[in-house]
Formats: sequence, C-alpha cells, structure tokens
Amino acid sequence: MVARRPGSVLIVSETDDLHATAMAATLREHHGLNPIHLDLRDFPRESGSFRLDRDGTSRSMSHLLGLDDVRSVWWRRPHPARVPAGVRASDDAFRQAECDGFIQGLLWSIPAAWINDPGADRTASRKIVQLETAQRAGFIVPETLITNDPDEARSFTESRPGAVVYKRTGTGRGEFAETRLITRADFPKLTGIRSAPTTFQDYIDADCDLRVVWVDGAEWTVRIDSQAGVGRVDSRLDTSVEFSREQLPASVSKSLATLMGALGLSFGVLDLRLGLDGEYYFLEVNPQGQFAYLEIKTGLPLFRSLANLLVEGDGSVPGF
Repeated sequence: MVARRPGSVLIVSETDDLHATAMAATLREHHGLNPIHLDLRDFPRESGSFRLDRDGTSRSMSHLLGLDDVRSVWWRRPHPARVPAGVRASDDAFRQAECDGFIQGLLWSIPAAWINDPGADRTASRKIVQLETAQRAGFIVPETLITNDPDEARSFTESRPGAVVYKRTGTGRGEFAETRLITRADFPKLTGIRSAPTTFQDYIDADCDLRVVWVDGAEWTVRIDSQAGVGRVDSRLDTSVEFSREQLPASVSKSLATLMGALGLSFGVLDLRLGLDGEYYFLEVNPQGQFAYLEIKTGLPLFRSLANLLVEGDGSVPGF
C-alpha cells in the first residue's frame, strides 16, 4: 500500500518513467507530499471499484490509498489497461474496452486539477490539429503535406523550391523515428505510406532549434545549438551541443500563449526552429514531452515549476 498525505498529487505514468520518479522526489522535497504513482497497466491485476450512493461517490484501487483526496493529476504517460489474452479475440476486445472504460472513468471523474485534461491532451496530440491551430495563433508553420498517397507525396516533394523532410505523424510509443531529408532514392519506398500516413514538410535552414517547456504561462525556453553537431535536421540526435537559456520575442510568446489556450493545454513541450531568415517556425507541441535533459543541461527549475503548478496552481518559481 502506498501511504500519502490527504490532498496529494496523482501521477499517471509507466512504473519506470524517469520523469515521474523525478517529479515524486520534487514534490517530497519542496512540498512535503508523497504522490500516488499509478501505472494503468496494473489494472485489472489490481482490483478497483467505484461506488455512488446518497452520500456521494467513492473510488478505490487495491494497491493505492486516497484516490478521493487527490487535488491534482499529472496525466503523464497513460497506457491502456493490461488485460490477459483469453481464448477468443472477440472476447479479448470486449474485455479490453470494459477495462479501459472503467479505469479511465474512475480517474477522469476525480474532481481535481488535470495537467493535462485527458480530452484536450488527446486532441492536441494530433499533428494536424496542432499545426492548423498554430497557424491560426500567429505562428509561421513550414509548408506541410500529411498523406498516405504516394503520388501526392512525390508531387509535393518535387514541387518545393528547397529540401523537404519527412517524419512520423502519430504520437504512439513506437520505436524512435528520426526526422530525415527525403531524396529521390526514397521515392520507391513511398508505397509504404499507404498504411502509415506520413508528414512531409519544407526543411528550414536554421540558426538554432528551441525547445520550450510551457507550464501554464511560465515559459521556459532552451536554445539548442543544433547546427554545430549531427542533429542539424533533427535536434534530438545530438545532445552534446551547447544548450542555453533563451527568451522568446514578445510576438512569439503571444502566439505561444494563444496556441496553448486554444488547445486547452496547461503543459506542453514545444519545438520551434529559428531560421536563417530570422523567423521563428513552429514544428510541434507534445503534451507529454520529455524535458528532464533540459533541466540537466541548463539548470532551469522545470520539475519545480510543474510541481508548483500541481500543488499551488502556479508554475512560477521565485528567483527565476
């Protein structure tokens, strides 16, 4: 059993998630709270119940204490319930749907502050939604095609005046997929996008890349000297280059606040690219993005900022 103080924080993530572990340590150190950490894959191996009567409602899980006392939830890296396979696939699908419906309903009904709201989180993770919303928010977005039509993909690539990159469109937990420049040698492989819609986008010649951790108005920006290493196309490929604290121009900050408000997100990790032309280009926002390495590289109090939001409703950190 996991004991914690009333009014604690619930972290929904996989058991071995580094970010969840670091957040738990931050909450204990700075707020004296021992959070609940729930991996949804523990259900239905661990039992759960929801009860409603004249006195109200109650929630319980056999290996946790205090779900009804949760004040805030970090919807960090949720998984489907892990339902053992049975004899018939049709029965498995039914039981999976019943388990997911129960555990999600049990949690989503908690009257707490959600970071992020699960519905907004799911919608905002769709690349098409975020790209269109970013453009409406005032961001410059590289010209983009997302398609499963090989002919259209080739036509788009050949029509662009400069280089084009291709990258995955979904946000599932598959194998790491590198953003790459497309060449004519790749054209015969385009038939593979029939069952995997792919994003094709103008390549932006860059001065640097920027990764922004947004904590409900607190804007933590890191400049990545991506062009100095092997991560010129995809900055994730080289963390040996210089990382430094940065501040966005007021106009870009305004677009950022407008975007996150429109998406209904109180937290997200955004990738921007500063072009050689001096423009700030929006690439994507990940509502469950990685940021621990940014704190290690720059000393920015990212975990403390998010912890403050979870406990106090304010992501600011005195002294920063």
